[in-house]
Amino acid sequence: MSTDDQDDALFKALGHRARRRILDALKAEPRTTGMLCELMPELDRCTVMQHLKVLEEAALVVFERRGRERWNHLDALPIHGIHERWIGPYAAYAASLLSRLKRMSEGECAPVSTPATKDTEDAGSR
Repeated sequence: MSTDDQDDALFKALGHRARRRILDALKAEPRTTGMLCELMPELDRCTVMQHLKVLEEAALVVFERRGRERWNHLDALPIHGIHERWIGPYAAYAASLLSRLKRMSEGECAPVSTPATKDTEDAGSR
């Protein structure tokens, strides 16, 4: 499966509130399919299983069989990949700006002059 196909499956899986509720439940601890059904009494077992299938296709849920029980586990790595691709670069940039602002407030570095601040400084010196 290509990266674009994996991303499409991931966003599809995250696009439904019932699937996000399942992921929230699995974030706390692994649960059986029956436990997940109990958490969502408004959905029948077949619907919960269909949502689990979409989450498995997106690699967000992995399961193991223990006897007759199916234990579902959250795999957060696909979400981490999306974070790295979409949020990480912006977070790093924001952190560097905050770090520079802190150093400026402590007098450790001079503010960066931009064309707008340079015009203001020139006007003030006249």
